[in-house]
Amino acid sequence: MKVVITGGGGFLGNQLARKLVERGSLCGISGQAETIDELVLFDQMIAPQARKGLEESASFVEGDIADRELIFSLVDRDDLSLFHLASVVSGEGEQNFDLAMQVNLKGGRNVFEACRVPNSQPRVVFASSVAVFGGRAMPSVVGDTTKPAPQTTYGVSKFMCELMINDYTRKGFFDGRAARLPTIFIRPGKPNAAASSFASGVFREPLNGVPCDLPVLREQQMPLLGYRNAVECFIRLHEADPAQLSDDRAYNLPSTTYSLHEMIAALERVAAKHGITLGPINDAPDPMIQKIVATWPTTTDSSRGLALGLPNDVSPDQVVEDYIADFLKQ
Repeated sequence: MKVVITGGGGFLGNQLARKLVERGSLCGISGQAETIDELVLFDQMIAPQARKGLEESASFVEGDIADRELIFSLVDRDDLSLFHLASVVSGEGEQNFDLAMQVNLKGGRNVFEACRVPNSQPRVVFASSVAVFGGRAMPSVVGDTTKPAPQTTYGVSKFMCELMINDYTRKGFFDGRAARLPTIFIRPGKPNAAASSFASGVFREPLNGVPCDLPVLREQQMPLLGYRNAVECFIRLHEADPAQLSDDRAYNLPSTTYSLHEMIAALERVAAKHGITLGPINDAPDPMIQKIVATWPTTTDSSRGLALGLPNDVSPDQVVEDYIADFLKQ
């Protein structure tokens, strides 16, 4: 089978690609494990570091997701699965509405239209977000049946794509599933334009011995999921039997709510265990970031996802341990 990952140059898309190479197979249209004989990573730009170690196992395509002809060229087999992770992130979307609509909405529709494969129903997994929820009437705990009321352009574009996933699936065009991501941590590298970037930075920068400027209050709570389990959730949601899925194909991924105080405490526990001297964490309030984050849910109900076998983290300490093993000890 062929697997295409849009956003393959990004952190999660790249980690997903490496996991699929390690597995070598995926449950596809047949309902059985199928050998992955072609893996394509697509993104606007795929850096050398993202290609490293995948040169023999994958091909790389760079371009604009709004380029309909290019996206259609990626879907050239009946036995295909596609993971759609490419996206303008939250903070960038608030600053550039037109770009967010061009990439997230037009690009998403290009991907979904390309997957309308005659005589086949490819499985399509879309990376959505808990940012689809929001508003003054948002309950303290949001579940899959909570009415979405996004308060950011990013959240709006994600919800619109969720609706398309449901309708394209209802029409029999493909077999779609949407994974509503909480904040994923710990991402390596440099901060990006996501409003939630600090949730990785508060671990990453101190572990690397450099200062971290914290743009939100330490009392701020948010639902978190470690990057290893996020990748596993994508795969398990893809492999779920269609008979197990409901008409609403959007699933909150499992998460646990932590405050910044609790996140920093976990960091300090693990750092002490490994004898790591941490860089300082400085309070540097950013009203725009605080405003965006305040619109997001702090606790999610992921019971539907858990019933499908989607995994959650044991503790934030374990995610810090994973990050040290995967990215600091290289």
